[in-house]
Amino acid sequence: MPKDRPDEEIDMTPEDMAPRIVRYGELVPCRTAFIDAHTPGSNQKENFTIIGGGVSEAADQHVHIQIPHGFNIGAAGQPPYCRNSLHSHRTAEVFFLLKGRWRFFWGRHGDAGHVILEEGDIFNIPTGIFRGFENIGTDYGMIMAILGGDDAGGGVVWAPQVIEDAKDHGLVLGDNGKLYDTKKGQALPDGVKPMPVLSDAELDAFPEPSAAEVIPRHVARYLDIAAMATPRPTKVIGASGRLPDKPGFEVDLITRASATEKMHRHDRPSVLMPVFGHWRIDWDGGSTILAPGDTMSVPENLDHSAMPSMTGEAALYHVVGTDDPAGPTWTGGRSEPA
Repeated sequence: MPKDRPDEEIDMTPEDMAPRIVRYGELVPCRTAFIDAHTPGSNQKENFTIIGGGVSEAADQHVHIQIPHGFNIGAAGQPPYCRNSLHSHRTAEVFFLLKGRWRFFWGRHGDAGHVILEEGDIFNIPTGIFRGFENIGTDYGMIMAILGGDDAGGGVVWAPQVIEDAKDHGLVLGDNGKLYDTKKGQALPDGVKPMPVLSDAELDAFPEPSAAEVIPRHVARYLDIAAMATPRPTKVIGASGRLPDKPGFEVDLITRASATEKMHRHDRPSVLMPVFGHWRIDWDGGSTILAPGDTMSVPENLDHSAMPSMTGEAALYHVVGTDDPAGPTWTGGRSEPA
Protein backbone atom coordinates (compact mmCIF):
# COMPACT_ATOMS: atom_id res chain seq x y z
CA MET A 1 0.00 0.00 0.00
CA PRO A 2 1.22 3.57 -0.62
CA LYS A 3 2.75 5.43 2.29
CA ASP A 4 2.80 9.24 2.46
CA ARG A 5 5.84 9.60 4.71
CA PRO A 6 7.67 6.38 5.59
CA ASP A 7 10.79 6.52 7.73
CA GLU A 8 13.10 5.59 4.86
CA GLU A 9 13.26 7.68 1.69
CA ILE A 10 15.42 7.86 -1.42
CA ASP A 11 15.87 10.04 -4.48
CA MET A 12 17.17 9.23 -7.94
CA THR A 13 18.60 11.23 -10.83
CA PRO A 14 17.24 10.72 -14.36
CA GLU A 15 20.43 8.78 -15.12
CA ASP A 16 19.76 6.49 -12.15
CA MET A 17 16.18 5.92 -13.31
CA ALA A 18 16.94 5.33 -16.99
CA PRO A 19 17.65 1.56 -16.66
CA ARG A 20 14.23 1.15 -15.03
CA ILE A 21 12.31 2.63 -17.99
CA VAL A 22 11.63 0.42 -21.02
CA ARG A 23 10.29 2.26 -24.07
CA TYR A 24 7.86 0.50 -26.38
CA GLY A 25 10.01 1.30 -29.40
CA GLU A 26 13.09 -0.20 -27.73
CA LEU A 27 11.59 -3.56 -26.79
CA VAL A 28 13.82 -6.44 -27.88
CA PRO A 29 11.76 -9.34 -29.30
CA CYS A 30 12.48 -13.05 -29.16
CA ARG A 31 11.01 -15.03 -32.06
CA THR A 32 11.93 -18.47 -30.71
CA ALA A 33 10.75 -18.09 -27.11
CA PHE A 34 8.46 -21.14 -27.04
CA ILE A 35 8.05 -24.58 -28.53
CA ASP A 36 5.45 -23.49 -31.11
CA ALA A 37 7.76 -20.83 -32.61
CA HIS A 38 8.13 -22.76 -35.91
CA THR A 39 4.61 -24.20 -36.05
CA PRO A 40 2.52 -22.67 -38.87
CA GLY A 41 -0.03 -20.28 -37.42
CA SER A 42 2.22 -19.45 -34.48
CA ASN A 43 5.53 -18.80 -36.22
CA GLN A 44 5.20 -15.02 -36.57
CA LYS A 45 4.76 -14.11 -32.93
CA GLU A 46 7.22 -12.03 -30.93
CA ASN A 47 7.72 -12.37 -27.18
CA PHE A 48 9.16 -9.72 -24.91
CA THR A 49 10.52 -10.12 -21.39
CA ILE A 50 10.40 -6.72 -19.69
CA ILE A 51 10.79 -7.42 -15.95
CA GLY A 52 12.10 -10.73 -14.61
CA GLY A 53 12.97 -13.91 -16.47
CA GLY A 54 9.40 -14.77 -17.45
CA VAL A 55 8.66 -18.26 -18.74
CA SER A 56 10.61 -18.18 -22.00
CA GLU A 57 12.15 -21.48 -23.09
CA ALA A 58 14.81 -19.74 -25.23
CA ALA A 59 18.35 -19.27 -23.97
CA ASP A 60 18.71 -15.98 -25.89
CA GLN A 61 15.62 -14.22 -24.53
CA HIS A 62 16.57 -10.62 -23.66
CA VAL A 63 15.50 -9.45 -20.18
CA HIS A 64 15.18 -5.67 -19.96
CA ILE A 65 14.95 -5.28 -16.17
CA GLN A 66 16.24 -8.04 -13.90
CA ILE A 67 15.38 -6.43 -10.55
CA PRO A 68 13.06 -8.74 -8.53
CA HIS A 69 9.56 -7.31 -8.09
CA GLY A 70 7.64 -10.34 -6.82
CA PHE A 71 6.10 -10.68 -10.30
CA ASN A 72 7.19 -10.67 -13.95
CA ILE A 73 6.17 -8.33 -16.77
CA GLY A 74 6.18 -9.48 -20.38
CA ALA A 75 4.41 -8.90 -23.67
CA ALA A 76 3.36 -10.70 -26.83
CA GLY A 77 3.20 -9.08 -30.25
CA GLN A 78 1.46 -10.87 -33.12
CA PRO A 79 0.28 -10.04 -36.65
CA PRO A 80 -3.35 -10.79 -37.56
CA TYR A 81 -4.46 -14.39 -37.09
CA CYS A 82 -1.25 -15.48 -35.43
CA ARG A 83 -1.96 -17.52 -32.31
CA ASN A 84 -0.25 -18.58 -29.11
CA SER A 85 -0.78 -22.31 -28.60
CA LEU A 86 -2.59 -24.00 -25.72
CA HIS A 87 -0.61 -24.03 -22.47
CA SER A 88 -1.11 -23.75 -18.73
CA HIS A 89 0.60 -21.84 -15.91
CA ARG A 90 1.07 -22.71 -12.25
CA THR A 91 0.87 -19.08 -11.16
CA ALA A 92 -1.12 -16.05 -12.25
CA GLU A 93 -1.18 -14.84 -15.85
CA VAL A 94 -2.88 -11.48 -16.30
CA PHE A 95 -3.14 -9.74 -19.68
CA PHE A 96 -4.22 -6.27 -20.66
CA LEU A 97 -4.68 -5.33 -24.30
CA LEU A 98 -2.45 -2.57 -25.55
CA LYS A 99 -3.14 -2.78 -29.28
CA GLY A 100 -5.63 -4.67 -31.40
CA ARG A 101 -8.51 -7.08 -30.92
CA TRP A 102 -7.82 -10.51 -29.47
CA ARG A 103 -9.62 -13.77 -28.84
CA PHE A 104 -8.67 -15.80 -25.77
CA PHE A 105 -9.75 -19.44 -25.65
CA TRP A 106 -9.29 -22.26 -23.17
CA GLY A 107 -9.76 -25.95 -22.48
CA ARG A 108 -7.89 -29.12 -23.44
CA HIS A 109 -8.61 -28.49 -27.13
CA GLY A 110 -9.35 -24.77 -26.85
CA ASP A 111 -13.10 -25.22 -27.19
CA ALA A 112 -14.33 -25.02 -23.58
CA GLY A 113 -14.89 -21.26 -23.83
CA HIS A 114 -13.61 -18.03 -25.30
CA VAL A 115 -13.81 -14.27 -24.93
CA ILE A 116 -13.02 -11.41 -27.32
CA LEU A 117 -11.23 -8.45 -25.77
CA GLU A 118 -10.55 -4.89 -26.92
CA GLU A 119 -7.86 -2.33 -26.08
CA GLY A 120 -7.61 -1.63 -22.36
CA ASP A 121 -9.54 -4.76 -21.31
CA ILE A 122 -7.87 -7.00 -18.72
CA PHE A 123 -8.09 -10.77 -18.21
CA ASN A 124 -6.92 -12.60 -15.09
CA ILE A 125 -6.77 -16.10 -16.57
CA PRO A 126 -7.30 -18.85 -13.97
CA THR A 127 -4.30 -21.07 -13.39
CA GLY A 128 -4.55 -24.77 -14.03
CA ILE A 129 -6.50 -24.51 -17.29
CA PHE A 130 -5.14 -24.69 -20.82
CA ARG A 131 -5.34 -21.32 -22.57
CA GLY A 132 -4.32 -19.75 -25.85
CA PHE A 133 -4.89 -16.48 -27.67
CA GLU A 134 -4.85 -15.02 -31.15
CA ASN A 135 -4.87 -11.60 -32.75
CA ILE A 136 -8.15 -11.29 -34.66
CA GLY A 137 -7.64 -7.64 -35.58
CA THR A 138 -6.46 -6.17 -38.87
CA ASP A 139 -3.03 -4.94 -37.75
CA TYR A 140 -0.11 -5.97 -35.54
CA GLY A 141 -1.39 -6.35 -31.99
CA MET A 142 0.28 -6.22 -28.59
CA ILE A 143 -0.80 -7.59 -25.22
CA MET A 144 1.01 -6.93 -21.96
CA ALA A 145 1.35 -9.72 -19.38
CA ILE A 146 1.83 -9.89 -15.61
CA LEU A 147 3.04 -13.24 -14.30
CA GLY A 148 2.96 -14.24 -10.64
CA GLY A 149 6.19 -14.77 -8.67
CA ASP A 150 9.80 -13.88 -9.37
CA ASP A 151 10.31 -17.27 -11.05
CA ALA A 152 6.90 -17.15 -12.80
CA GLY A 153 5.94 -20.54 -11.40
CA GLY A 154 8.66 -22.61 -13.03
CA GLY A 155 7.56 -22.51 -16.64
CA VAL A 156 4.80 -23.56 -18.99
CA VAL A 157 2.82 -26.79 -19.29
CA TRP A 158 1.94 -27.47 -22.94
CA ALA A 159 -1.03 -29.36 -24.29
CA PRO A 160 0.23 -32.66 -25.80
CA GLN A 161 -0.70 -31.75 -29.37
CA VAL A 162 1.50 -28.64 -29.19
CA ILE A 163 4.59 -30.68 -28.33
CA GLU A 164 3.79 -33.25 -31.01
CA ASP A 165 3.18 -30.62 -33.70
CA ALA A 166 6.44 -28.84 -32.84
CA LYS A 167 8.49 -31.98 -33.57
CA ASP A 168 7.37 -31.83 -37.20
CA HIS A 169 8.89 -28.36 -37.48
CA GLY A 170 12.23 -28.95 -35.78
CA LEU A 171 11.74 -27.80 -32.19
CA VAL A 172 12.16 -30.20 -29.27
CA LEU A 173 11.61 -29.21 -25.65
CA GLY A 174 13.94 -30.91 -23.17
CA ASP A 175 12.91 -31.97 -19.70
CA ASN A 176 15.25 -29.20 -18.51
CA GLY A 177 12.77 -26.65 -19.90
CA LYS A 178 15.04 -25.57 -22.78
CA LEU A 179 14.36 -25.61 -26.53
CA TYR A 180 16.54 -27.33 -29.13
CA ASP A 181 16.21 -26.66 -32.87
CA THR A 182 17.03 -29.76 -34.91
CA LYS A 183 16.92 -27.67 -38.11
CA LYS A 184 19.99 -25.85 -36.77
CA GLY A 185 21.74 -29.10 -35.95
CA GLN A 186 20.98 -28.90 -32.25
CA ALA A 187 20.35 -32.07 -30.25
CA LEU A 188 19.35 -32.83 -26.70
CA PRO A 189 22.46 -32.79 -24.46
CA ASP A 190 23.56 -35.94 -22.68
CA GLY A 191 21.30 -36.65 -19.75
CA VAL A 192 18.44 -34.49 -21.10
CA LYS A 193 15.32 -36.27 -22.33
CA PRO A 194 12.40 -34.86 -24.35
CA MET A 195 9.74 -33.23 -22.24
CA PRO A 196 7.12 -35.95 -21.70
CA VAL A 197 3.58 -35.25 -22.82
CA LEU A 198 0.88 -35.35 -20.18
CA SER A 199 -0.89 -38.65 -19.65
CA ASP A 200 -4.65 -39.03 -19.95
CA ALA A 201 -4.89 -39.17 -16.16
CA GLU A 202 -2.91 -35.93 -15.83
CA LEU A 203 -5.03 -34.25 -18.49
CA ASP A 204 -8.20 -35.18 -16.62
CA ALA A 205 -7.04 -32.94 -13.77
CA PHE A 206 -7.26 -29.83 -15.98
CA PRO A 207 -10.70 -28.21 -15.61
CA GLU A 208 -12.85 -27.21 -18.60
CA PRO A 209 -14.78 -24.18 -17.30
CA SER A 210 -17.36 -22.53 -19.51
CA ALA A 211 -17.32 -18.90 -20.59
CA ALA A 212 -20.19 -18.27 -18.17
CA GLU A 213 -17.97 -19.45 -15.32
CA VAL A 214 -14.82 -17.60 -16.35
CA ILE A 215 -15.82 -14.24 -17.78
CA PRO A 216 -17.75 -12.62 -14.88
CA ARG A 217 -14.99 -13.15 -12.33
CA HIS A 218 -11.88 -12.97 -14.52
CA VAL A 219 -12.56 -10.35 -17.22
CA ALA A 220 -12.82 -6.58 -16.71
CA ARG A 221 -13.82 -4.34 -19.60
CA TYR A 222 -11.86 -1.11 -19.85
CA LEU A 223 -14.94 1.09 -20.28
CA ASP A 224 -16.48 -0.36 -17.12
CA ILE A 225 -13.45 -0.01 -14.88
CA ALA A 226 -12.49 3.40 -16.30
CA ALA A 227 -15.95 4.69 -15.40
CA MET A 228 -15.34 3.52 -11.81
CA ALA A 229 -11.92 5.24 -11.57
CA THR A 230 -13.23 8.48 -10.12
CA PRO A 231 -12.37 10.11 -7.79
CA ARG A 232 -9.80 7.41 -6.97
CA PRO A 233 -8.13 4.58 -8.92
CA THR A 234 -10.07 1.39 -9.51
CA LYS A 235 -8.72 -1.69 -7.74
CA VAL A 236 -8.91 -4.15 -10.64
CA ILE A 237 -7.12 -7.17 -9.15
CA GLY A 238 -6.71 -7.65 -5.41
CA ALA A 239 -8.62 -9.00 -2.44
CA SER A 240 -11.12 -6.13 -2.77
CA GLY A 241 -10.73 -5.70 -6.54
CA ARG A 242 -13.17 -5.67 -9.39
CA LEU A 243 -11.69 -9.12 -10.11
CA PRO A 244 -11.23 -10.35 -6.53
CA ASP A 245 -8.05 -12.38 -6.28
CA LYS A 246 -4.74 -12.52 -4.41
CA PRO A 247 -2.17 -13.70 -6.99
CA GLY A 248 0.86 -12.11 -5.31
CA PHE A 249 0.29 -8.64 -6.76
CA GLU A 250 -2.39 -5.97 -7.09
CA VAL A 251 -3.40 -4.06 -10.22
CA ASP A 252 -5.05 -0.63 -10.22
CA LEU A 253 -6.34 1.42 -13.15
CA ILE A 254 -5.58 5.15 -12.93
CA THR A 255 -7.35 7.55 -15.28
CA ARG A 256 -7.35 11.31 -15.73
CA ALA A 257 -10.25 11.50 -13.28
CA SER A 258 -8.33 9.69 -10.52
CA ALA A 259 -4.78 10.94 -11.11
CA THR A 260 -3.25 13.24 -8.51
CA GLU A 261 -0.16 15.40 -8.27
CA LYS A 262 0.26 14.33 -4.64
CA MET A 263 3.51 12.44 -4.13
CA HIS A 264 3.31 8.97 -2.63
CA ARG A 265 5.54 5.91 -2.29
CA HIS A 266 5.42 2.16 -1.78
CA ASP A 267 7.49 -0.10 0.45
CA ARG A 268 8.34 -2.32 -2.55
CA PRO A 269 8.95 -1.74 -6.27
CA SER A 270 5.90 -0.78 -8.33
CA VAL A 271 5.30 -0.63 -12.08
CA LEU A 272 3.53 1.97 -14.24
CA MET A 273 2.20 0.88 -17.66
CA PRO A 274 0.23 3.43 -19.74
CA VAL A 275 -2.46 2.05 -22.02
CA PHE A 276 -3.93 5.35 -23.27
CA GLY A 277 -2.42 8.83 -23.43
CA HIS A 278 0.90 10.28 -22.33
CA TRP A 279 1.77 10.51 -18.64
CA ARG A 280 4.22 12.75 -16.80
CA ILE A 281 5.93 10.88 -13.97
CA ASP A 282 7.61 13.08 -11.36
CA TRP A 283 9.86 11.74 -8.62
CA ASP A 284 12.36 13.04 -6.12
CA GLY A 285 15.22 13.78 -8.47
CA GLY A 286 13.63 13.93 -11.91
CA SER A 287 10.71 13.43 -14.28
CA THR A 288 9.86 11.66 -17.55
CA ILE A 289 7.01 11.19 -20.01
CA LEU A 290 5.59 7.70 -20.55
CA ALA A 291 3.63 6.70 -23.67
CA PRO A 292 1.38 3.66 -24.22
CA GLY A 293 3.52 0.52 -24.26
CA ASP A 294 6.25 2.02 -22.07
CA THR A 295 7.00 0.33 -18.73
CA MET A 296 8.51 2.06 -15.70
CA SER A 297 9.73 0.35 -12.54
CA VAL A 298 9.55 2.74 -9.58
CA PRO A 299 11.93 1.87 -6.72
CA GLU A 300 10.56 1.24 -3.26
CA ASN A 301 10.36 4.28 -0.93
CA LEU A 302 10.70 6.79 -3.77
CA ASP A 303 8.24 9.69 -3.75
CA HIS A 304 6.50 9.90 -7.13
CA SER A 305 3.32 10.99 -8.88
CA ALA A 306 1.66 10.35 -12.25
CA MET A 307 -0.43 12.85 -14.21
CA PRO A 308 -1.63 12.98 -17.84
CA SER A 309 0.58 15.33 -19.83
CA MET A 310 -1.80 15.94 -22.76
CA THR A 311 -5.53 16.25 -23.31
CA GLY A 312 -7.61 13.27 -24.41
CA GLU A 313 -8.10 9.73 -23.11
CA ALA A 314 -5.56 8.82 -20.44
CA ALA A 315 -5.24 5.60 -18.44
CA LEU A 316 -2.46 3.51 -17.00
CA TYR A 317 -2.20 0.26 -15.11
CA HIS A 318 -0.28 0.25 -11.84
CA VAL A 319 1.14 -3.02 -10.45
CA VAL A 320 2.63 -3.65 -7.02
CA GLY A 321 3.52 -6.91 -5.28
CA THR A 322 1.88 -8.23 -2.13
CA ASP A 323 2.78 -10.83 0.48
CA ASP A 324 0.17 -13.27 -0.84
CA PRO A 325 1.20 -16.55 -2.50
CA ALA A 326 2.07 -16.06 -6.16
CA GLY A 327 -0.91 -17.59 -7.89
CA PRO A 328 -4.60 -18.45 -7.82
CA THR A 329 -5.98 -21.90 -8.57
CA TRP A 330 -9.18 -22.62 -10.45
CA THR A 331 -11.71 -24.02 -7.99
CA GLY A 332 -14.87 -24.05 -10.07
CA GLY A 333 -16.24 -20.53 -10.25
CA ARG A 334 -13.74 -18.70 -8.06
CA SER A 335 -10.03 -18.22 -7.49
CA GLU A 336 -8.10 -18.80 -4.31
CA PRO A 337 -4.41 -18.49 -3.47
CA ALA A 338 -2.45 -21.65 -4.18
